[in-house]
Amino acid sequence: MNPTDATLHTTTDAAVAWSLGDIVVRRIDEIALPAETGTWLLPGATGEVLDATPWLRPEFADAKAPLLVSHSFAVEAGGLRILVDTGIGNGKSRANPAWDGLDTDFDERLTAAGFAPDTVDLVITTHLHTDHVGWNTRLHEGRWEPAFRRARYLTARAEWDHWASVDLDPARRQMFADSVHPVRDSGQFDAVDVPEQGIEVADGVRLVPAPGHTPGQLAVELHGSSRSALITGDSIHHPVQLAHPHLTSCVDADPAQAVRTRNRLLTALADTDTLLLGTHFPQPTGGLVRRDGESGRYRLHAEPGTPVPVTVA
Repeated sequence: MNPTDATLHTTTDAAVAWSLGDIVVRRIDEIALPAETGTWLLPGATGEVLDATPWLRPEFADAKAPLLVSHSFAVEAGGLRILVDTGIGNGKSRANPAWDGLDTDFDERLTAAGFAPDTVDLVITTHLHTDHVGWNTRLHEGRWEPAFRRARYLTARAEWDHWASVDLDPARRQMFADSVHPVRDSGQFDAVDVPEQGIEVADGVRLVPAPGHTPGQLAVELHGSSRSALITGDSIHHPVQLAHPHLTSCVDADPAQAVRTRNRLLTALADTDTLLLGTHFPQPTGGLVRRDGESGRYRLHAEPGTPVPVTVA
């Protein structure tokens, strides 16, 4: 994602959590993305489209554009601490001015939520884009090292194989050099085969294919003792794509496949008790998918989660 002047969150905000019974999901905020990001990323989400979808305002859109954020999900499941995507990261040299040289309190928020770096067991990367891998590493004595020294890092083999086979532009080469290769070089990185029906990687945690935005993108199903949830990755960038599933991102690798994936996921979620958790959705972030009038359109019935005070030592 592009444009400028992201908003840094502060430690006075609250963490938010959703209970699925024996699985708990916490949202760990990084930054609110600049307003221009929405119009750049989703060019079809025009003011007219937003006007025709009034339930998006004020939480998910302003007068002119969709609103987007960067955050991670911290999951407690089966006695493990699991992160799903790691945001943009601090101190990274990035072509996007809004992401270049960030200095946020994300790591303090993570620790305050009970996920101190050395307690994290598993990091799931839905896809290998810059705003999903940044906190994979931290700078130590002039070198980028894995931020989560005890963790395994997982992504789909189809995703890894794709990026390993293409010529990377300079910005993406930089991202791989500072946020992906150090993890692979440390022996902590696993590329896993993800069949059509998905694969369980921890108790109640299943990776499922969600291609289109990238060739090997994943979504993450969570199956707790009382209910289930789906973490979208970038298969659904914004709630406007519930009302208009045909709207594609300007950075989708295969827009037609992205639409097919989105329709498949929304059809499965519609009118169920499964919670949708959007990787770039602003607060309230989560909700239930409900059919909305004409065929193929949906809306989000928000479930904001439970605020949890952030305490930083």
